[in-house]
Amino acid sequence: MNKPNAHELDRLRAGKIYVAGHGGMVGSALVRRLQEAGCGNLILKTRAELDLENQQQVRDFMQAEKPDFVFLAAARVGGIHANNTWPAQFIYSNLMMAANVIDAAYQVGVERLLFLGSSCIYPKQAAQPMSEDCLLTGVLEETNEPYAIAKIAGIKLCESYNREYGTDFRSVMPTNLYGANDNFDLETSHVLPALLRKFHEAKQTGSPTVEIWGSGKPRREFLHVDDLADACVYIACLAQAVYAEYTHPRQSHLNIGTGSDVSIAELAEIIREVVGYEGKIQYNSEYPDGSMRKLLDVSAVKELGWEAVIGLQEGVASTYRWYLDQGSAWA
Repeated sequence: MNKPNAHELDRLRAGKIYVAGHGGMVGSALVRRLQEAGCGNLILKTRAELDLENQQQVRDFMQAEKPDFVFLAAARVGGIHANNTWPAQFIYSNLMMAANVIDAAYQVGVERLLFLGSSCIYPKQAAQPMSEDCLLTGVLEETNEPYAIAKIAGIKLCESYNREYGTDFRSVMPTNLYGANDNFDLETSHVLPALLRKFHEAKQTGSPTVEIWGSGKPRREFLHVDDLADACVYIACLAQAVYAEYTHPRQSHLNIGTGSDVSIAELAEIIREVVGYEGKIQYNSEYPDGSMRKLLDVSAVKELGWEAVIGLQEGVASTYRWYLDQGSAWA
């Protein structure tokens, strides 16, 4: 793994850290990484204990706990189908969580906050690879526009509080994520876990074919969630002056990815090999492809000294092992 700044890491270890969304794929990976880094004072609350969409609950919680650091990984997420089916839920939930947590963090004097967004914030026709400065330069992909707008609002909340109040609120924009604790529900999951489950079930039932939505031609970048967690800790441990050197007051987010992509068809072949499925693949072009390519420009974070280390084949294999270990959890 990449080595964070030792002095800043000591500050992180000494502080109280609130991980919002610790039960999800990203949040749980963050908890693991923080614990590996020696951070023992973690504040973790389930949705039943703390509803982040409830402003008063969030304010009361922050006043009671007064964390030094906040990692805002809580989000309502899903693939193309989920975004198309529940657009109001996606924009409302993500807007409310971001606004409530970021404002409450300011109110109680949180030392540093890290907001996690998504690469879907960039325009549909953005030049590839997508650099941080292409934000708000064009029309968004319509299939996930509500979610993307909520995440853009989160970035702008961080920037606005920094400009007006001098806070140290940072934002990272990860590419497509996968790994342990991913969502394998075919109604709401993203493409990689959905394909893993489809190929696994086809192998188990002896199905001669696996149907994949779309043409298989779109290209996507995939980042293992453990790499993202490592990047978050690394960036949270950058001195404020260093972070500011590689960002801009009105463009303060950093892309997190691998810098390489594969077509959905290539991804399907990797998953087929990992699972050991021997049948055929059928592409159903009646379903939308979404953007034809989404690749992040990760030159800024690389210049800061961080890069992904988990290869796609390795990451898919470890994710499949995790899925198998869950037994019938997704049956």
